Amino acid sequence: QVQLVESGGGLVQPGGSLRLSCVASGSFVGFYAMGWYRQAPGKQREQVARITSGNTDSYLSSVKGRFSISRDNAKNTMYLQMDSLKPEDTAVYSCYMTILPQTYWGQGTQVTVSS
Repeated sequence: QVQLVESGGGLVQPGGSLRLSCVASGSFVGFYAMGWYRQAPGKQREQVARITSGNTDSYLSSVKGRFSISRDNAKNTMYLQMDSLKPEDTAVYSCYMTILPQTYWGQGTQVTVSS
């Protein structure tokens, strides 16, 4: 069983930055992919960023150049650095980890971008 806990969300002004963290705990050895989804009220969930076990990353087109995904294996932690935030980035951000064939989810953290 794997548990994921996110932190780092909050209220930030447009143009500001936040760094989300996702700490993994439990019994696992390696993973296939990890990443972040977000869901805004009334909108479909969308994958924001993803990183594979081989460190290949990919991003939603609207966040490319502004968001950066990374991981610290020693700390079992994944990060999402979010810069130049826009009001349209407001959403609940959830991390996931895929250890085939299972995908595990965190509980989500609210990010609000507003002046």
